[in-house]
Amino acid sequence: MSDNDTRRGRRAANALSEEDRRSRKRGRIVISSVLIVMLLLVGGGAALMWNTYGERISLALGWSSNDYEGQGSGEVLLTISSGQFGADVAEALAQADVVKSSEAFYDLLLQQEEEVSFQVGTYRLKHQMSAKAALAALQDEANRMELTVTIPEGTAALDALELTAGVVDIPFDDFKKAAADPAAFGVPSEFPSIEGFLFPATYTFEPGDTAETIIQTMVDRMWQALRDHGVAEGDAWEVLTLAAMVQREAGSRLEDFPKVARVFLNRIDIDMLLQSDATVSYGTGNTHTVWTTDEERADKSNKYNTYANQGLPAGPIGLPGDTAIEAATNPADGPWLYFMPVDLSSGETEFAETIEEHDQNVQKLADWCTTHRAEGGKYCD
Repeated sequence: MSDNDTRRGRRAANALSEEDRRSRKRGRIVISSVLIVMLLLVGGGAALMWNTYGERISLALGWSSNDYEGQGSGEVLLTISSGQFGADVAEALAQADVVKSSEAFYDLLLQQEEEVSFQVGTYRLKHQMSAKAALAALQDEANRMELTVTIPEGTAALDALELTAGVVDIPFDDFKKAAADPAAFGVPSEFPSIEGFLFPATYTFEPGDTAETIIQTMVDRMWQALRDHGVAEGDAWEVLTLAAMVQREAGSRLEDFPKVARVFLNRIDIDMLLQSDATVSYGTGNTHTVWTTDEERADKSNKYNTYANQGLPAGPIGLPGDTAIEAATNPADGPWLYFMPVDLSSGETEFAETIEEHDQNVQKLADWCTTHRAEGGKYCD
């Protein structure tokens, strides 16, 4: 969410993630996969947002082992599509808490005598596995769900379709061509694109499926979700547009979703600009970050720019899941106009009614960063 101090906190976290990612790619291992991870949580979905960047502070300080022990527990689904680097695989596993750190898994890959490759599909893994156990599970065909794809909440529509294309072996261009006519799939005319109308979930497709039948399945599933949440057809645009903002801005703390929705609605009620960097970046075509520049935030021609234009953006900025839709339809009660992360490692966020209270939360983040840096942490670099 949206003033300069909020952006600085988020950009510090984003900058660290990009720096780490570039450094890991220097030790290049070619793996025929890119993983997009979704933790399946009972009663709702979760977005892996900017407050999940970096490694644990304890690892940076050398206080504990960077690897779990044993086979893990529970269930995590990983979808593997077309190729990228071993560092990206390791980072995805760490973000999902399959492995304790990306280093543990990446170092294990470097130790392998032969190049590691994975088959496309979705794999059943567990939480908190040792790096060795995770690698063995990814190489075990029994764990692969063929033609099954998991679309994480908050993913942009075209990114979701590209991920799907890699799993079902249908050209991505077929999906782009089909999605260019959203009305053909029953998407209301007020939506500027198919964005927001593909429900993020785990799907298993058949060999005879086409780009059109797959998109229709995802759209039908979104209509089902809207009905389940009591959303009338005429309210779909407003609900999904707000829900997509909440999905991108609220991070991974599901308990904050209804409060974030309330902040946006309170601002709309008093004609206050929503000032969401996530909407601005989406309008510039950048769906993978919330970084924005002064020039981008001043561009009124960007219909998704909630710094320069009043009210909700032109349409959804991603694919909201059940938790975000529920928050948009049943926001929390409260007078808040601001929210601010005060702990970048946990995503803890404070909500405020006045600018004075908000400034105090900005100071809390500054104080947290001071202590964090003194301990050798890097979230605020």
